[in-house]
Amino acid sequence: MKKLGRIGIAVVLGVALVIPNAILANSASAADVIATAKKYVADSLSAKAGFTPPAQGAKAQKLDKATIAFVASDLSNGGITGVLAGVKEAAAHLGWTVKVYDGQATPSGRTSAMNAAIADKVDALILGGTDATEQAAQVVAANTAGIPTFGWHSGPKPGPSLGMKTNVTTDPLVVSRTAASYAIAHSGTTKFGAVIFTDSQYQVAIAKSNAIAVELKKDKYATVLEIKDTPISSTSQLMPAIISSMLQKYGKKFTYFFGINGAYANGAAPALQSAGIKATGQPWAIAAGDGDSAELNRIRTNKYQLATVAEPLYLQGWQLIDAINSTFGKVTIASWVAAPGLIDKSNVPKGDIFDPNSGYRSIYLKVWGVS
Repeated sequence: MKKLGRIGIAVVLGVALVIPNAILANSASAADVIATAKKYVADSLSAKAGFTPPAQGAKAQKLDKATIAFVASDLSNGGITGVLAGVKEAAAHLGWTVKVYDGQATPSGRTSAMNAAIADKVDALILGGTDATEQAAQVVAANTAGIPTFGWHSGPKPGPSLGMKTNVTTDPLVVSRTAASYAIAHSGTTKFGAVIFTDSQYQVAIAKSNAIAVELKKDKYATVLEIKDTPISSTSQLMPAIISSMLQKYGKKFTYFFGINGAYANGAAPALQSAGIKATGQPWAIAAGDGDSAELNRIRTNKYQLATVAEPLYLQGWQLIDAINSTFGKVTIASWVAAPGLIDKSNVPKGDIFDPNSGYRSIYLKVWGVS
């Protein structure tokens, strides 16, 4: 790492991070960093706020007349299928048809899916985990054809960007801080080493992994061993060999691994088991998204995953439909951003998904004027 004056420059996966030297030098006392992390984690585990959308928007538009395209980056991704379930549930109340296009986890597949949706002259298009920068030409083509586009995890931040009317996601920096804080709080004054898994195909993934690294660097007891670029779609094939190699390379220094998606923990489990590591032993897995059913089950049964920072997937599906309805009604899309949910063994829900009991369904139905 080079230091230029009072600023440090770190290059991770080709993305430059400008990090004040005050952070690199751990200007806050070690005790303060740990105490802050513990309070943040405690507050996050018990959080009830952040899941209630504003009661504003358009009355129901195009009842029984709209077709919505959902262009899924990869239908084997539990986060994507979770938000798709929310989209379908909400759309049904408006009588809308949701047509699913599978990008099959490849850039060419996603391009073909986008082109097919545009050719079908749908009324609106959702990029379900499909990166808007990767598909920039297709987003332009959709907009030119009069098809408004919306995203879920399709850019590095929530709100309108990259040709999308809005990108629905929790704040990636909040997700990253929460995941990193969990490890800092969990380890306290015990030194630990962490590997961070990311997927450079997605801007939101890079934003998360870089932010996790920055947060961990605040703790003098933490060492970022490596940031590993591994495609989410190939975790089941690649992770066993990668984890085996890292166990040999880092030994007992390998205390935690973070994934920008829970698929990394799932892919790592066979290698950890083969190495004779107990299901509750280290390296401990912490996921910075998305909180699908497989993750919750691993946490619930103490099998190779300590915690996840979950997206409220069904809620985000409803949020997408509300954004589309507002666009149809020429009403400003609500700028509200849902909070993520920190989940560990102490608060893991009984169901298959993190679905906050905030009454969001009733709120949206009342805004739309439907039942």
